[in-house]
Amino acid sequence: MELKVRRIDIEAGGFEIILNEDDAKELGVYPQDRVKVGRRGTVVTSLVNLSQTVIRKGEVGMFIEISEKLGAKNGDRVKVVPTSRPMSVDFIKKKINGEKLSKDEIYEIIKDIVEDNLSTIELASYVTAIQIRGMDMDETEWTTRAMVDTGETIDFEYTTFDVHSIGGVPGNKYAPVAVPIAASAGLKIPKTSSRAISSAAGTADLMEVLTNVSLSIEDIRRIVDEVGATLAWGGAVNLAPADDKIVRIEYPLGIDPHSQVLASVMAKKKAVGTDFMVLDIPMGPETKVPNEKVARKYAMDFINLGERLGIVVEAAVTYGGQPIGRAIGPALEAREALMCLEGKPVSNSLIEKSTDIAGMLLELGNIADRGNGKDMAKDILRSGRAREKFLEIITAQGSKGIESSEDVPVGKYTQDLLSPEEGYISVVSNRALVKIARAAGAPKDKGAGILLYKKKGEKIEKGEPLYTIYADSKAKLEEAVKLAKMLKPLKIEGMLLERIPSYKK
Repeated sequence: MELKVRRIDIEAGGFEIILNEDDAKELGVYPQDRVKVGRRGTVVTSLVNLSQTVIRKGEVGMFIEISEKLGAKNGDRVKVVPTSRPMSVDFIKKKINGEKLSKDEIYEIIKDIVEDNLSTIELASYVTAIQIRGMDMDETEWTTRAMVDTGETIDFEYTTFDVHSIGGVPGNKYAPVAVPIAASAGLKIPKTSSRAISSAAGTADLMEVLTNVSLSIEDIRRIVDEVGATLAWGGAVNLAPADDKIVRIEYPLGIDPHSQVLASVMAKKKAVGTDFMVLDIPMGPETKVPNEKVARKYAMDFINLGERLGIVVEAAVTYGGQPIGRAIGPALEAREALMCLEGKPVSNSLIEKSTDIAGMLLELGNIADRGNGKDMAKDILRSGRAREKFLEIITAQGSKGIESSEDVPVGKYTQDLLSPEEGYISVVSNRALVKIARAAGAPKDKGAGILLYKKKGEKIEKGEPLYTIYADSKAKLEEAVKLAKMLKPLKIEGMLLERIPSYKK
């Protein structure tokens, strides 16, 4: 059936259309049935919604996603034909029931994800199933390879290195410091990063404050050739494209299945031809990795999967009991990373973690002897070479003209949260800080976030600022402040915990 396009300026969250009930009856389709919609050689599988009044007979209502995919404007004509449900839906049901999937079944699911043949509900069911049921290492390897094979890849003529964090700790801005340290020593690092899923800022969100992160494969290859490294957004290129579609489902659900974490990370690394990788595993309360046992499982699983894929992986279990540095949120973290590279006073946790990771890269690249990498990394940082390399990287990617920490624009609406008493910070809640930063608008509002003045073990006076909340809008600032007062992310205790006997009657 050929129908005339009526564009609807609404994002549906997937490829969906609206048919007039009479046309749907003639096609033999019902709500949530699938149809194929074609225009000029491009065909998209879409879910059907019905209307008797909004869409007239002979029309097809197109939401933003599908109209952009087809390049269709009001009045254009498209062909609509019924199609059957993909077989991968049955394979998703199999995983829901706790059964192991075959290599072919996994490839079929990933192919349908990439080709947008699954509805949002079906994809959410898949993600939820692997969160609850899990996958063994065979399934994880097959998923990883399927994600690589259904996208583009980059082949370098030289040995390449990479770093990645499994996340879970706010303010984890080590990459913009560690990568230029290692690159200034001669290592080649085509780093692609993700945006935040459940955190206040991913590396790509942070870097976007300073430079263009949407690079093509040709851009990545050229920049790595010229300056030694990139700090780009992986979602801008067709590297393991299934990952980005899965991440969009994980984000509102706030889940990150273990096997999918493994596959997502390693698929991106395999796609850019990584030979050696340092994996950061933040460990601590309210992170993804609460204890050493879980940390070791993550490390060994990544190392095992790396061996299967031909990537040498070394894991660094790092302290994640409180934020890295004092800034949380894209612009605030970008500013703090620049301050670190400039040699300005910053939290020691940022310097230590960044040079630990960079040191491991230098040792993997045989630039530093085993055990001497961190000292070399610190020397490079102190010398200013890492800052120079970082500026080269952001210039090559398309700098936004910010070359100094003082020039980074942050949220114009701010409020200090003051200490109600004198004492010492005994608890810092990562989870609460992230919730507050997100309420303020992070990561979408680049200037939103939190700047901490006190961390665990530090003394605070009554009335002294604990932290400042930043926002790009007054309304979001008010919401974040309200949430902060309710959650109380920093717990204060005096040195005297209890007096025995109390002499109270």
